[in-house]
Amino acid sequence: MSDTYKIQAFLTAKSAEVGASKNTTDAYARDLMDFNGFLGHAGFDFMSAQMMQIERYIVALDAQGLSQATRARRLSAIKQFYRFCVEEGWRGDNPAIQISGPSKKKSLPKTLSVSDVETLLSMAVCSAKNHEDALRQNCLMQILYATGMRVSELMSLPISVARGHPQFLLIQGKGGKERIVPLSAPAKTALTEWLSFRDQQDELLKKEGKPISSFLFPSRGKLGHYTRHWFYQKIKEWALAGGINPDLVTPHTIRHAFATHLLANGADLRIIQTLLGHADISTTEIYTHVLEDRLRELVIEHHPLSRRN
Repeated sequence: MSDTYKIQAFLTAKSAEVGASKNTTDAYARDLMDFNGFLGHAGFDFMSAQMMQIERYIVALDAQGLSQATRARRLSAIKQFYRFCVEEGWRGDNPAIQISGPSKKKSLPKTLSVSDVETLLSMAVCSAKNHEDALRQNCLMQILYATGMRVSELMSLPISVARGHPQFLLIQGKGGKERIVPLSAPAKTALTEWLSFRDQQDELLKKEGKPISSFLFPSRGKLGHYTRHWFYQKIKEWALAGGINPDLVTPHTIRHAFATHLLANGADLRIIQTLLGHADISTTEIYTHVLEDRLRELVIEHHPLSRRN
């Protein structure tokens, strides 16, 4: 049984058991193949490696200058893989079970001001090559900022979720978990305008006997819809056109802005957790840095000793 087969069996199990996304399984595959290559150069393989080889691999990653987050992710992949090997009976022991690696730092996410987001929304329309691009790009940006969804979730939205003038969208997130996100008034308007255009285009396709896409943002690419890479490049262009440093802007930055702006305006952290689709509240708590100034003002304004002074 080859190492490649073992990795593939592990990835298949992860996908079936916890609903791991393709991006997640691809990352596991890259990490395990890199580890396998390291073992091969040292004269080992997955089944003969011991704790010492795994520790040397983690040290080697540090020497390469890889980030703490990357090293922690690779060790996590190795730990999960060896746990799977034990469960399958391929090994009688788990050589990674006692290894503790670098924990991920919870750094403050980069975010944008409200005016920066407004600039990006404007540039998405102004930079469009034609009417279709303007409607599509406006709809994408308005929905992204209104809902805070992951860009991969946005790109793959089925058109069915947008029918009937919805006040909310039903999103399928990580692990196949569903959640409901509300639409803002500008997002609903942008969605209505895009759907009206799509319906006109679909009618033409029907007359020509061509198939109709089931995606809200269809493309001629392999996936059948626009990709997160396409959107990543676009948002960089809009940032540059609007005079914003493109290094500070990614689709995920808009997700951070959504959460930060909601929290700064009084939204409950649990609500934001639900809207973002975070399984653990600790993931959402990283946004509480925006509360510092508001809490300070609250104490100064309402604490009796502050008023007395």
